[in-house]
Amino acid sequence: MRSAAAVAEPVFELKFGQVGLANLKLRVCDPQALRDELARKVAAAPQLFGRAPLVLDLGHLAQLPDADTAVALLESVRAAGMLPVGLAYGTAENEQLAQTLNLPLFAKFRSSYDSAPKGSENKPQKANPAPATELGMRHDKPVRSGQQVYARGRDLVLAATVGNGAEVIADGSIHIYGRLSGRALAGAQGNASARIYCMDFQAELVSIAGHYRVFEEFPADLRGKPAQAWLDGDKLLLAKL
Repeated sequence: MRSAAAVAEPVFELKFGQVGLANLKLRVCDPQALRDELARKVAAAPQLFGRAPLVLDLGHLAQLPDADTAVALLESVRAAGMLPVGLAYGTAENEQLAQTLNLPLFAKFRSSYDSAPKGSENKPQKANPAPATELGMRHDKPVRSGQQVYARGRDLVLAATVGNGAEVIADGSIHIYGRLSGRALAGAQGNASARIYCMDFQAELVSIAGHYRVFEEFPADLRGKPAQAWLDGDKLLLAKL
């Protein structure tokens, strides 16, 4: 029994905030193949993917799986070393499947696949990173391991280091005037024209509108150099500034 004084205090504080979620866009409905391929990716970068929360996107399959098959897919994700937390938004049938599995739906990922522009606007720009504007959020302190900085609806401008294990997220572009050793996720709500600029590129992961690359895939000649990342269709490209 709680005391009268304790009863006056709320039991908890509930907030909705930005969290870093991996989005797995499934193209083949094969639980074993999913487990094997995902396990290889987790083994290659355990500090990035090990026990990371994941949203399963079934909207690109030819046919939505039944509940039993969906459960097998979710178990394959867990067995590979990641933690499925819900399904990506899709059709009414997809919503019914989520209810049957007692899982939430995440609608934010839909635009990541529907809005990627193609054309000359995605070619590399040789300009230096842009300064902060009224549309940008400036962060002057180092972002340390385990910390996250999120610029909702804006660009993010960082004047200090983003350390290993740290994460910086923006709905717009990200401009880093120091070293990037952690993760940078631009276009978090699906803005495929967003870019990442960095003066000292040593990233663990970069992502734009849900398309990502990890450090094993980065060109060696970019390490420690000024670099930029942008989307060309579905390809995330990297180049020196």
